[in-house]
Amino acid sequence: MTVSRFRCDAGPGAAPFAEYRTGHSLAYVHSGSFGCHCRAGFFELVAGSVLVGHPGEEYTCTHEHVSGDECLSFFLSEELVEALGGTRAAWQVGAAPPLPELMVLGEMAQAAADGSSGSGSDSHSDLGLDEIGQLFAGRFVETISGKTRKPASPTARDRRRAVEAALWIDDNFGREIELEDAARQAGLSPFHFLRLFSAVLGVTPHQYLLRSRLRHAARLLTDADIAITDIAYDVGFGDLSNFVRTFHRAAGVSPSKFRQASRGMRKIFQERIGLN
Repeated sequence: MTVSRFRCDAGPGAAPFAEYRTGHSLAYVHSGSFGCHCRAGFFELVAGSVLVGHPGEEYTCTHEHVSGDECLSFFLSEELVEALGGTRAAWQVGAAPPLPELMVLGEMAQAAADGSSGSGSDSHSDLGLDEIGQLFAGRFVETISGKTRKPASPTARDRRRAVEAALWIDDNFGREIELEDAARQAGLSPFHFLRLFSAVLGVTPHQYLLRSRLRHAARLLTDADIAITDIAYDVGFGDLSNFVRTFHRAAGVSPSKFRQASRGMRKIFQERIGLN
C-alpha cells in the first residue's frame, strides 16, 4: 500500500477533469467538496466521504459549488485487496457517504500524515500511515459490503444547496443545529430539505452533524492531551456518556482506547476488525 496527500485548488470556473484508475484505491475527503461522475453514478463528496477507485474506471471530477478539497488517498496492491476479502461490488460503488466507521480511522490517518509531513508536530501517533491505511481499508470492506446507495437524480441547483448546507453544518458542528436551522440556510422547507440532502449526500442532516462531531473528536483524540470530557463538550455533545456511547458505536472502541491506538497500540484495532 502507498499513501498520498492530494490538494486541489480548482473552483467553479475550472473545467471538469478525468482521472483513470489502474488499481484499487480509497480517497478519504478531509476537507472541502467536489463532484465525481463514474460508472456507478454522480456523487457529491464532502468531508468524511470516500471516493472508491476501481481498476479500469474513469472518474470525472468537478468543483461546481466550492473551491478546493484535500484528500488522503490509499492505493492498494491486488494482493492486499484479495487478502481483505469482501464483495466485488464493494469496490464498484463509486463513493461512500460520510460513515462514522470510516471517518474515525480517516482522521487518525490524516493526523499521522500531518505528523509525517512536519505540519502536525503535536500528533502523538506512533502508527505508520501504511498500518493505519490497512486498518482503514479493512474497515471499508467490512462496512460497505452489503450496503447500497439509492440512485438519485437531483438538479445542479439541488446539489449545490445540499453541499453548501453540509459545509455550513461542518462549520457549526459545535452548537445545537435543528433541522429547521439547516433548512433555512438552504432556503427550503424542512421536509423538502431533508429529502434533498439525503438524496444528494446519502445521509440525513442530523446524521451528517453527528458524524462531523465524531470526525472532529477523532482528530482531537489523536492530536492532543485534551481531557476526553472536554472533547465531548467541545464538539457538541451534551454529556460524556452519550459521547462515549456514540463514539464506541462508530469506532468499535471507546474514546480512551482509540487514543491509545493512535499512539501505537495497533492490536486494539486488529482485534476489532480481525486483521493479523
